[in-house]
Amino acid sequence: MTKTAGGNNAYHNFNNDFLHIKDVNERRRLALAEVDRAPFGWYHIRAILVAGVGFFTDSYDIFTVSLLTLMLGIVYYPGVGKMPTTSDTAIKMATSAGTVIGQVGFGTLADIVGRKQMYGLELILIIIATLAQALTSSSPSMNIVGVIIFWRILQGVGIGGDYPLSSIITSEFATTKWRGAMMGAVFAMQGLGQLGAAFVMLFITLGFKKSLEPAPTLATCTGDCGVAVDQMWRILIGFGAVPGCIALYYRLTIPETPRYTFDVQMDVEKASADAEAYLKGEPEGKPDIVAQAITQQTAQKKLEIPKASWSDFFRHYSKRKNAMLLAGTALSWCFLDIAYYGVSLNNATILDVIGYSTNNAKNTYEILYNTAIGNMIIVLAGAVPGYWVTVFTVDTIGRKPIQFMGFGILTVLFVVMGFAYDKLSPKGLLAIFVLAQFFFNFGPNATTFIVPGECFPTRYRSTSHGISAAMGKIGSIIGSSAIAPLRTRGATPGNPNPWMDHVLEIYALFMLLGLGTTAMIVETKRKTLEELAGEYDMSDEETASSTDNKVEGEVPAVRGANGGGESDDQIRQHA
Repeated sequence: MTKTAGGNNAYHNFNNDFLHIKDVNERRRLALAEVDRAPFGWYHIRAILVAGVGFFTDSYDIFTVSLLTLMLGIVYYPGVGKMPTTSDTAIKMATSAGTVIGQVGFGTLADIVGRKQMYGLELILIIIATLAQALTSSSPSMNIVGVIIFWRILQGVGIGGDYPLSSIITSEFATTKWRGAMMGAVFAMQGLGQLGAAFVMLFITLGFKKSLEPAPTLATCTGDCGVAVDQMWRILIGFGAVPGCIALYYRLTIPETPRYTFDVQMDVEKASADAEAYLKGEPEGKPDIVAQAITQQTAQKKLEIPKASWSDFFRHYSKRKNAMLLAGTALSWCFLDIAYYGVSLNNATILDVIGYSTNNAKNTYEILYNTAIGNMIIVLAGAVPGYWVTVFTVDTIGRKPIQFMGFGILTVLFVVMGFAYDKLSPKGLLAIFVLAQFFFNFGPNATTFIVPGECFPTRYRSTSHGISAAMGKIGSIIGSSAIAPLRTRGATPGNPNPWMDHVLEIYALFMLLGLGTTAMIVETKRKTLEELAGEYDMSDEETASSTDNKVEGEVPAVRGANGGGESDDQIRQHA
C-alpha cells in the first residue's frame, strides 16, 4: 500500500497510519482522533519551532523598519540626519500594505490548492525580499526610498502569508488539549523577534563604535561614520533572512494536514503517487487514473463534509451565526491593532523615564546605543512576559475570558492615560505603559490570532483567518497613519504633541468596542475543530446539499466531533 506525500521530524503524516482501512469515514475518524488525542511531546515542540521561526522572522522584519528609516536618514540625507516624514511613513506603511495582500491571498490559496502547496513559499518570498533590501542602493535613475518600498511591499506579502498558514497548520496538527498553547507559542515568537532585532542592533552598534563616536549628531555622521551606518543597516536587515533559511526545509517537506486531505482534497491515490515520485526524485506522481477516479468518487459519496465552492462559501457566510463569528474575529483584530500600533507613540517618553532617551546623547554612537537598549527594555518589560503567560493559561482559562479581560483592562489603562495624561508623573506613565504592553499580549493580541485558526470549517479556515488578520493590519494602518498624526494638532515649539491625551482617549474607545466584538466569538478551549466548525449541526440547506453526496439508505458514519460514529465524550474517554 503506497503512502501519502510528506512527513518529517516536525510534522508526522497521520494519514499513512490507517491506509489498511478501506472505509473512508472510519479512516478519517481514526486519523483525526489520533491527532486530537496525541499526548504533548517533542513532536509538538518541533512543530512549534518550525512555525514559530516564521513569526520570529516576521516580527524581526517589521520591528527593524523604524531602525531602518533612522539609519537611511543618516546615510542618504547627510547634513539633515533624518528622512522626510513622507518617505519615513511610506516605507513603514509599505510593509503593512503588502501584509494585507499576503494575508488574504495566501489564506485563500491555502484553502484552494492546499496548505502543503503554499507553506514555505511565503518564507521564500520573505528571504528573497529581505536579501534584496540588504543589497539595494540608489542610482541616478532610482531613488533608494522607492526601491526599499518595492521590496518591503513584497516582503509584506510574504509576512502576511505566514499568518494564516502557520496558524492553520499548527491548529490542524495540534492535540486538542494543548492546541491553544501550541498556537500561542507560535505567536509568542513575535516577542522574541522584537527582542532579537534589538540585540542585533546593539551588537552592530558596539561593533562600529569607533566609527560612530566622532560624529556629535546624526546630521554630521558623514565620511567613515556614514559608511559604518550604511553597513549597519544592511547587516541588520540581512540578518532577518537567517532564521527563515533554517526553517525552510521543514516547511517545504511537510505532509498535507489530515483534515485538508480528507475534507477538501478527497484524493488519496494522487497523494500516494506523489509520495513515490518524491522518493524517486521525480517532480510529480502519475497515479492509476481508474483507481484515482474510483477513490475520489467513493469519498465524495460517503463523506458528509460539504464541498468547497464559491457558492457554498457565500451560502455558509450568509447565515447570521457564521457571519457574526467572522465579523467578531475580524473586528476584534482590527480594533486591537488600531491601539496596539499606536501605543508606540509613547516610546520617547518611556525611554526618557528609564534613562535611555536619545535627547541627552553626546554622539551618534550613544544615540544608536540608547535606541537599541531602550527598545530591548520595553520589549522585556511587558511584551515577552505577556505572550508567555498566555501560552501557559490559554487552555485552562480559555480564549474568550482572556480576550474580555485584556480589552477591559486596556480600556481602563487608556482612559487613565488619556484623561490624566498631564497629571501623571513620568514613573506613573512608565508603569501604565508596561501594564498596557503586558495586557496587550496576555489578552487580545494573542487570542485574536488563535481563535480564527480554530472556529471555522476546514474548507474555509485559512481564508477566514486571512480575512481576520487583514482586518487587523488595516486597523494598524488606520492607527498609524490616520489617528497617530492627530497628536500634533495645534503643535507649538514648547508643546509638540498637544493632542496626545485625546489620541489616547480615542484608543480607549476602540478597546471598549473590542469588548463588544469579543461577545461575538465562541469559546474554543478543549473542543475539537469539528465541534467548533459545527459540521454535524448543519442547517437544512447544508444538510440537503450534503445528502446529495451520500449513498442512498446508508447510515451516516461521520458523526460527533471526530467524524466517527462515537460521540465527542466517547472519543475523549478513549483518549
